[in-house]
Parts: sequence; structure tokens; C-alpha cells
Amino acid sequence: MRRFNRVITAALCSTVCSVMLIPAAFAQTAQAEDDSGDEPIIVTATLRAMDVQDIPLAVTAVAPEALERQGINDIKNLASISPSFNIQSSQTETQGTSIKIRGVGTTGNNTGLESSVGVFIDGVYQSRPGVALGDLVDLERLEILRGPQGTLFGRNTSAGALNVTTKRPSLSTTEGFANASYGNYNFMNVQAGVSLPVAQDVAGVRLSGTWRKRDGYLKTPAGVESNDRDRYMLRGQLYIEPNADVSIRLLADYAKTDEQCCEAVIVRETELAPFSAFHGLASDGVDQSGMSALNNLSINGGPYLNGSKQWGTSAELKWDLGAAKLTSVTAYRKFDSSSTTVGGFTANDTYTVGNGAPTSRTGILPSGDHIKTFTQELRLQGTALNDGLDWLIGGFYSSEKIRADQTMTLNADFQRTGSAFNFGNAAGVNPLFALTALGNAGVPVNANGNYAENRFNQDASSWSVFTHNVLNFTDKLSLTVGARYVNETKDASFNQLAGTTGAGASACQASVNGVLTGAVPAALRAGMIGINCFPFATSVALTAPAAVGGGLASAKLPLPRVWSQEFKDDEITYTAQLGYKANEDLLFYAGYSHGFKSGGFNLDPQSATLQNSAAILAGLATPGGPVIVAPVYADPSFKSEKVNQIEVGVKATLFGGIKANLALFDMKMSDFQVLEFTGVQFLTFNVNSARSTGAELELFGKLSDHISASASGTYANARYPGNCADGVAAAALASTLRLCGQDLTNAPRFAGVIGMTYDGPLNDSGWSLLVNGNVNYSDSRTTRTIDTDTNGLPVPLARQENYYKINARIGLTTPDDRYTFELWGTNLNNEITRGITANTPLRGGAGTRSLIGFVEEPRMYGLTVRAKF
Repeated sequence: MRRFNRVITAALCSTVCSVMLIPAAFAQTAQAEDDSGDEPIIVTATLRAMDVQDIPLAVTAVAPEALERQGINDIKNLASISPSFNIQSSQTETQGTSIKIRGVGTTGNNTGLESSVGVFIDGVYQSRPGVALGDLVDLERLEILRGPQGTLFGRNTSAGALNVTTKRPSLSTTEGFANASYGNYNFMNVQAGVSLPVAQDVAGVRLSGTWRKRDGYLKTPAGVESNDRDRYMLRGQLYIEPNADVSIRLLADYAKTDEQCCEAVIVRETELAPFSAFHGLASDGVDQSGMSALNNLSINGGPYLNGSKQWGTSAELKWDLGAAKLTSVTAYRKFDSSSTTVGGFTANDTYTVGNGAPTSRTGILPSGDHIKTFTQELRLQGTALNDGLDWLIGGFYSSEKIRADQTMTLNADFQRTGSAFNFGNAAGVNPLFALTALGNAGVPVNANGNYAENRFNQDASSWSVFTHNVLNFTDKLSLTVGARYVNETKDASFNQLAGTTGAGASACQASVNGVLTGAVPAALRAGMIGINCFPFATSVALTAPAAVGGGLASAKLPLPRVWSQEFKDDEITYTAQLGYKANEDLLFYAGYSHGFKSGGFNLDPQSATLQNSAAILAGLATPGGPVIVAPVYADPSFKSEKVNQIEVGVKATLFGGIKANLALFDMKMSDFQVLEFTGVQFLTFNVNSARSTGAELELFGKLSDHISASASGTYANARYPGNCADGVAAAALASTLRLCGQDLTNAPRFAGVIGMTYDGPLNDSGWSLLVNGNVNYSDSRTTRTIDTDTNGLPVPLARQENYYKINARIGLTTPDDRYTFELWGTNLNNEITRGITANTPLRGGAGTRSLIGFVEEPRMYGLTVRAKF
């Protein structure tokens, strides 16, 4: 198989290189097509149809043909054509997906965090990146808007926006397409669509869909796979134009995924692994680790199941009232996800998340998110002052209801694993089991079967009013100004539906008893509570012994507790751009924007725990009588994030057909939202400041009638300044101090893409030839939230080294232009890269941590057949 992979790679690369030269000569004598290459690229980045070269913003417009040529099936692969764009997923794609533009974005595996990059499909906001991971099929265009977009694209676009528009039905002709692909890892993909007029020039329908399946590219020694694909999507549309002034577009879609995702490779094993036998484990649970495991795509645990179902409807009304044009977009979406994980990335029987595995507790609830979203937008726009003013006003409302269920069961190896990889041999054999006897009348308590069913609810509403106006002083000079008032309200709560209680059943309760009565040695108390009371499987109803006053244990120790809280915020976002059109081929612009991303709540069981446990316990132990110290609890909320950006740019058309766009930017973020996984819990907090400064260059166009080329590069110095901890809350100070001076996560200093395409006649037979090659490069980047460990030393393997990846495609099209046959490959040089590196749960501490890496796609190749009518 490896030899075959090398043959495919060599064949594609050499063929692309040689064939790119042969048609170039032929193209000089071939008859030029009507397409001269200088047509405007129309986008709606300003909610107006405009040539991308006339918009005083940094916008990348991607045609559906470009997506097909690069093998881009969903937004996860957009970085192969846009170096400013980055998207990564961790343990689950439905929850742990984050998008970044210019190195800026929200990193997290927490439903309470919203994205800094908004995704809009047919004008409808997708409330979480995981909701927007459906297949890209039957598109009209895709736009990547870089920098704050909060004036027009209402919610959570402080770093940028992704604007996707699907093809609408034709009112006059019947048309359709069908594509079928097969590739390595048993990749299968079918896409199809048809558009039918139901009343000539008045109404039409369009149906499209896609099905994609692939084996997992990660495997255990026993053959258990992960990171596969098994999903489908259906979309239907009705488009009506009863007259020239009115259009109505109704859309409905349904999508389902049922996948093994997402496992991780253990890229570094803990030095404590030899102690596994000492604590009675049959093995340390890790057969494959290190760089060899990464290069061989070898994992240890499983299964990791991630599924989702979602459906949505939307209605768009456009009505030309004469003096102004009215646009209304109404939408509703329901999204349900589930996840099951076993073993904590190892083969040990440590714990199970969810209800989909043999080790799940009987009757336990599934783990996953349930999101219902309603949005309504109204816009009115027109012109005044003899077309000297292009004005737009509007309003937006959204309502989102989230129910996030987190369920976990501790399994047979939990305490032995926790003892081996956190205590070594320092506290005897399996102290997490043995020392529970000190809190249970001499009888140790096994954590096997301990569980919790945690439920978070959040109801959010947002409304805003906005305006966006273009004032044309002359034919060459224009000023764009816009503003939006945003009002956000969120009501959130944490409640527990069930959990293990009682000292005889709950290892955590026995540990609490032993710690609070002083029976457990002081040096071991933090470890006993931190591990035996693993927060995702700990009851909120545990009690303190009567000897220390009784009541809930969470009032004396940092344990999960129920909470209910409201978050409110409002903000005025604004933008101003000055554009100077020196001539038809040259635009200069400069702008300033202020953006905003809503705050919210950390939906984690540990988000509101006690912060002054030591002071409370010291007060209770005061000689002569207890001194009562009032409890201080962590605030589960985090503040809204704000950004101020200066951007200066130039857009030019050179030599009649080459577009050259340059943008210089400086983004300053305040109260930047960060999520860190410690190996035991998720911490969400605000950092005082972050900054991204850099430049972007795009070159694209036709070199001849049939040869086009593109090159783009982004330099972004995205970092936490040295004073990023100023004014940070005490609970987050230690983590923030380790961030100051570090790069933002997954923000390479330089990333670039270069490509070339021949799309023209093969010879005089009438057959057409497509040859496309593309190389994308990335500098090294940090793949962790924090590169420095709690001991002040750098975390090994925190950075992904620099790399490049090659994509290629060769296709032949029949003379009647109906059928195309393509051979394609992505990441042909098989560069194995990590998107995220994190602590392996419960496996080592500072200086001895085991680390996991979430791996990006290796080499993929296959065949595609396309048909259209």
C-alpha cells in the first residue's frame, strides 16, 4: 500500500508538472474563449452585489470550481486555498471545532463559547462552528471576510466571517448534476442536484444532496478505527418571482452524521508509565506513542463516537418598494449531537463519556448538545442625493436555547490509573483506592461505576439595530460608515440529574470525609480530591462530615455545585472606510473597525467551585473554636471580547487581468476569551489583551486564455503582549501569566498558497483538459493553548513544525461538456501534522505529562466522475 501511495503521488505530481507545460504552448494558438478573464467577481460582503475589487475590505471570494479542484468538501479544508483561514477540531467535531482568521479565534471544547468567526449560510447565522460543518455542495460562491464584521454580520464576527451562498433554482431551464468519487480509505462521495422550473419565469425548485463515507485514518493495534466519515445532507428550495419587484426564496435542509471521531495520538508518554504494574494494571494502556505513533497514525483507545442530526428552514423575501428595497430573512434551526468516548485516549478501562459504549452505565443519559435557534433580520436600503448616498438600515433578533448534557461513568481501572500516573510509588499501592478507607470506617471504596449526569441550560437572546452607508463624494472618493447597537442576554444554569452518593458507594464521598476530618495525610489531600472527585463524574449532593459542620461538601472543598446566573451586555460596534478609486484598475482604502463578541458562561462542572477552601478549613481548625470564613466561589461567566482594527489596503488589476490585493492590518483585542484544558477540567477566562499585526497579499488571474495562476500569503504576528495579565481575575491569573509573550494558538507567522490551473482544449478532438496543482505552506505554530507548564518549563511538542502540502487534480471532459473524469490527490507528500496538542487526561503532572495530538488528514487520493445536464 505504501508503495502504491508513492506511485500515485509521483504520477500526479509529475503529470501535473509536465502537462502544465504542454497545453501552455497549445493555448497560444487555440481560439480564445468568450471568457477573457477580466469579468468582475461579484460578492455580497457589504450586503450589496459589488465587484470584489471595488470593496474597501479584505475579502477572499472562492468559486465552487476552486473548491472542487482542491478537494474541499467542507469548511475544514479551506486553509488549502486561503492562508488567513484556519480551522481545527479536538475530541468532538460537534463541540470542539474552532475557526481562526489572521491567527485570531476562539479555541475551545465548550458549548458556552461562541466563535470569533461567524458562519453564515444563505444569510443565516450558524450559532456554533460544529453546526456549520456540513458538506459544501451546489454552491454559488463562498466569501471569507477578514477582520471585524460586526456592523453588517450581526453576531460574533470579531475576527471575521464566512459567507456561503448556495445556488438558487432556475426559473427558465431544467439543469442538474451528479458527481461520484472513490478514493483511498474506501472514500465514497456522491453529490447530486436538480433544478426545475414549475411555472416558467415565475417559480422553480431545486433539490440537492450529498453522501460521504470513509474509513478512519487512525487505528489501534487491534484495528479499531477513528476519524472516519459517514454523513449525508439534503437541501430543498422553492424560488418565486411573481413580478419584477418581489422574490421569495424558501429553503429547508436536513443533515446527519454518525462517525468515529475524534481520537488522538499519544505523541509523548509519561515517565510514570512503568509504575502501572506496581498499582495492579495489566498494562499501562499505551502500546503506541511518540513520533513513530504519529507517523504511523497509531492510537491506543476507542471507540470515540460522534453523531449529529440537524434540520433547518429559512425564508428570504426581497421587495423593491420603489424608494427602497426591503429584505427579510427568517430562519429556524434544530441541532442535536451525541458523543461517546472510552478510555481517555488509552486502552485502560478508565472512564466512559456518554451512553454508546459497553462500559456505559445502564440507563445513563447520552452526552451531547441540543441547540434550537431562531433568527430574524430586516433590512431596508436605497439611494439618495442623486445616488451619492447608498444607505442601509436594519434590525436583527436571535433566540437560542441550549441544553448540554455531560455524562460520565468511572470504570474498573480508574483509581489504579490515577494512582500510577499521578503518584508513582510515593504513596503505596493504589492510594486512590486504599485511602478511601479513612473516610469509610476502614473499608476502601472502589470508584468503578461512580457516575454523574450533568445538565447545563442556557437561554440567550440578542437584538440589534444597524446602519451601513456609502457616501460617494466624487466618482473616485467614497466614505463607508456603519454602526450597530447590540444587546445580549443569557440565562444559564447547572443542575445535576443524578450521581453516585454515600461513602460506601462514592469514592469521592469517602475521600471528602477523610480529607475534611484530617485522616488523609496533608500531602495527598489535593490528589485525592482532584482525582477521586473527577468533576465530570462527581455528585453535587456530597456532604461534609458533621465534625466540620456538615452541609454540602462543595462549601468547603472545590467540588461541583449547582448554579444559576444571568449575563447581560450591550455594545456599539462601528466601522469607517475611506476608499479612493484612482482609476478603473486601482483602489486605495483605509479603515477602522470596532468589533464585539458576546461573553457568556463556562458550561463545565468545575466552573463555579469554591476558591478559598484552604482559608475555610484553616478557620475550622482554629484552636479554641472554629472561625467561620465566608465561601468565595468562582464566577462561571466570562466577559465579552472586543477588538479594534486598523486596516490599510490596495486593490489593483495589473496587465489587464491579474488581480493584486494587499492589506496591512493591526488588530487589538481586549478581554480576549481563552479556554484551557488542564487534564482534569476546562478553564475559561478573559485575558486582558491580545494582538495580531500583519499583511496579506493575494495575486490571481489568467496568464493566457486557458492558464490561470494564484498566489497568496499571510504574515500575522498574533500574540499575547507581555502585559496581557494586567487586571485579570485572580482565579485566572496563574494561567494568564504563562500566556503572556506567547503566540496565539494555531497562528503561524507566515502561511502561503500558490497554484496554477490549465482549463482548456486537450487538442483539436473537442475534449477538454483540466490540470491543477496547488502547494500550501505554513510556518511553525503552537498547537496548545498554553506552551509553558505549571512548573515554568516549556511543554514538549507544543509546536507543530513548518510544513507544506501538495494537492493536484487532472481531468478530462467530453466534447459535449457533459461528462468529466478526474484523478485527484490532496496532501500528496503525506505531511502528518497536528492541529491541537493537549494534556492526556489524568496522565502525569508538570514535567511528566503525557500529551495527545489531534492529527490532520494524511494523503488522500481518488477518482471522480462528474455529469451535468
